Amino acid sequence: MIILLGAPGVGKGTQAKLIMGKYEIPQISTGDILRAEVQKSSPLGREAKIIMEKGELVPDNIILQIIEIRLKNPDCQNGFILDGFPRTIEQAIALDESKSSRKFQKKKVLEIGVPEEEIIKRLTNRRVCINCGKTFNLLFNGLSEATKCTNCGHVLIQRDDDKEEIIRNRLKVYRFQTEPLISYYRDRGSFYKIDGLESVENVFQDIQEILEKNGFPS
Repeated sequence: MIILLGAPGVGKGTQAKLIMGKYEIPQISTGDILRAEVQKSSPLGREAKIIMEKGELVPDNIILQIIEIRLKNPDCQNGFILDGFPRTIEQAIALDESKSSRKFQKKKVLEIGVPEEEIIKRLTNRRVCINCGKTFNLLFNGLSEATKCTNCGHVLIQRDDDKEEIIRNRLKVYRFQTEPLISYYRDRGSFYKIDGLESVENVFQDIQEILEKNGFPS
């Protein structure tokens, strides 16, 4: 089991894809599996749908049950990446006590660390094509505000959630809600911090060294 931690914009999604490709394990997104259960209209999905339609958060016990169902699939037998869960200490404790967690004893919690001002610079320079959805970054792709999408030629825009005020609020929520998980996992000896200021390739190399030095994926 791999749990990726880090504030929005540190590159968790990019690294998750590289880990999936290297070790042939799935990325388990709680949002995706929750939507799948709702779409299937399973008993848990119907229960979750009622809660979501009220605008309320789906309780941890339902999320955990849905995770348990997903982890029974054959593609999870050699490990998986948990994306978007846990977000709080309470969720981490519940996960540790669940059947799925006890089955996968070699837990690796990886935090990709990037200073907040660097995160803000990265995200405020992110642009997305209004037509094909391809994402660019003015910093890393050598583009200007006037550049059109290199994939389809349409206009690039800045999403609302990539504006500085929204980003700072997201970071504040992360510090309050999720950052305490770092101390929780560090105290249990399953926590590793990675310098997210390095290149994508070097960050992935650091991740591989940590995983393989600690017996992953066996």
